[in-house]
Amino acid sequence: MAQAAREFQSIGEVLVLLKPEFPDVTISKIRFLESEGLINPERTSSGYRKFYEQDVQRLRTILKLQRDEYLPLKVIRERLEGGGGSSEAVGPTSVLPEPEHEEPEPSPSLQMTAEELAAAAGLSREVVDQLASYGLLRPTAANDEPLFGGDDLVVARVAKELLKYGVEPRHLTMYRHFADREATFFQQIVMPSMRQRNPEARRQAAEALVDLAKVSRRLKQALLRANLRQQLSG
Repeated sequence: MAQAAREFQSIGEVLVLLKPEFPDVTISKIRFLESEGLINPERTSSGYRKFYEQDVQRLRTILKLQRDEYLPLKVIRERLEGGGGSSEAVGPTSVLPEPEHEEPEPSPSLQMTAEELAAAAGLSREVVDQLASYGLLRPTAANDEPLFGGDDLVVARVAKELLKYGVEPRHLTMYRHFADREATFFQQIVMPSMRQRNPEARRQAAEALVDLAKVSRRLKQALLRANLRQQLSG
């Protein structure tokens, strides 16, 4: 008698299935997403995970949102719970935002260890440590263990996109220097308002900082585009 086809897949089989589309996915990353409550596969009596088709589709959606939109896990969870995370919904909107658009806001409450950050960003622990040593990641200390936030996750994922071109973490320090100088420049602009005790003045100063960041990004993009156009035409 022919044996009935198994309806579920093991974690190893899921890894093989997803690797062509998500080369950086690992078993550790799948386990991490499970520990964060993003996926919840059934278990056999022996404790092995059982991934059904809906589990694989949910995992694929999570990986797409991480890769294409740089979304933190908290936002991904909210999308999935709100019904906006189906593979059909992700399709048209999963492309990276145009340069003029705002980068998705990372979750301010997100906290991860170095190992968790490495798994979430698809980087090795060594690279995460290097990014931190060069000041590109800025963890906070908690119980003698560094914890990384949502901004660190975004930085790590963007850095990964540059590292695949042969760039090394040490080369990225120029971006940190640019950001530090720009932040100091903006602070000088809004400092008179920030020093006031009037809550409205402080609110307006905070809004001004956001607007300054947007305008500055547009200027940098325009200048970079002009430089690249000269290089390509030369």
